[in-house]
Amino acid sequence: MLFLASCRAIDRSLWIEWVVQLGLPLCIRPLINPSELHNLPDGSKGNVTMKHVLLTGANGFVGKVLQTQLLAAGYQVTGTVSSIPGDQGDVEYQQLDVRDTEAVARLIQSVQPTHVIHLAAVSHVPTSFSDPLRTWQTNVIGSLNLLEALKHHAPKAFILFASSSEVYGEAFKVGEPLDEEQPCLPMNPYAASKRAAELAFIQYFRQGLRGVIARPFNHIGPGQSPDFVTASFAKQIAEIEQGLQPPVLRVGNLEACRDFLDVHDVCSAYLSLLSLSTQPSGHYIFNIASGRARRIRELLDALLAQSLVQINVEQDPARLRPSDIPFAVGCSQRLQVETAWQPRFSLRETLNELLEYWRSQTRARA
Repeated sequence: MLFLASCRAIDRSLWIEWVVQLGLPLCIRPLINPSELHNLPDGSKGNVTMKHVLLTGANGFVGKVLQTQLLAAGYQVTGTVSSIPGDQGDVEYQQLDVRDTEAVARLIQSVQPTHVIHLAAVSHVPTSFSDPLRTWQTNVIGSLNLLEALKHHAPKAFILFASSSEVYGEAFKVGEPLDEEQPCLPMNPYAASKRAAELAFIQYFRQGLRGVIARPFNHIGPGQSPDFVTASFAKQIAEIEQGLQPPVLRVGNLEACRDFLDVHDVCSAYLSLLSLSTQPSGHYIFNIASGRARRIRELLDALLAQSLVQINVEQDPARLRPSDIPFAVGCSQRLQVETAWQPRFSLRETLNELLEYWRSQTRARA
C-alpha cells in the first residue's frame, strides 16, 4: 500500500491519478495531526490553521481599535472583558478578572492561543493613588497569573505585554527623548506596578516563554476616557457648545511636553511586534513613540480653534498631578529598525476626530 502525505490539492490530485492508473492501493494521511497544530512553531502551519490571539482588556479604548486591526490582519481573536458586550461581531468574548488565578488558567487551557496581547490593567494614574491595592493586584498579580497559565498550558504562545512610558519617571528629567536603555525610575503607583510586571515578564522570558514588552507613549483618539487630557478637553468643548456646561474649560498643567500618537498607530505597532514571533529579536523591550515633543497647551489651542463658541480657560488644582514632570518624549528607533513601523496619522487629524466623536456623544445625550 502506498501512503501519501497531504500536500497541495493540485499535487495530490496528480499523484492520485498516477497511483490509480498503476492499480496500487492508496491511503492518504495528513502530514501532521490536526490536534497538534497549536504546538507547531509559527510559520509551519501554512494555511491549515489561523493564528489565534488572546487579547486581554479587549473592550477598552485600545482594545476596541486593536480588535479591528487584528481581524483585518487575519487573526482569530478571543477577547477578555469585564462584561460581555451585546454586539460581539467576529470576536469571541470571555468574561475574566485577571486577578482570578484559576479562571485565567482555565481560559488559557481552553483557548490555546498562539499569541497573547496583555492590555488589561488599571491605567489611570490618579486611580493608582486613590486605589493602589487594586492597581497592584490587577497590574502585577494579574500579569503573574497570565504568565503562570501560559507556562503550564500554552508555553509556545508569543506574548506582548503592554507596559507604559510612565516607567521611565524621573529619567525624563534629562530633557531629551529616551530610548529603552535608560533607567526606570517610576514616580507613581501605576508606573511602579507596570515596572514590577515588566520584571516578571523578563524573568519568564529568560525561563523559556517568548515575547516582548511594549512601552507606548501617550496615545489618543475617539473612545478614550475623559480622565485623560485630550479627551477631557474635547468633551468639555462639546458640552459647552451644547450649553451643557458654562463656557469655562478646566485644565491641569498646560506647559508639560508629551509625546502623542494616534491610537491606531500604537495598535499597528503592536501588530508589527507580533511579527517578532517568527523573526526573533535580541531585545525584549520596545518604545512606541513619535519622538516629537508637544506642549499640552498646543493641543488645547488646536481644539479651541475648532470650537463654535468662545471659551475661557481656567486651571483646576484638582487636575494637577502630585508628581508631574515637564518633559516626557521617547525614541522608537529600535522598533522602526526591527519592524519597519512608522506612525501614519497626523496629530491634527486625530484631534479633529476626537472632537467630532465627543460632539456626537454629547448630541446623543442632549
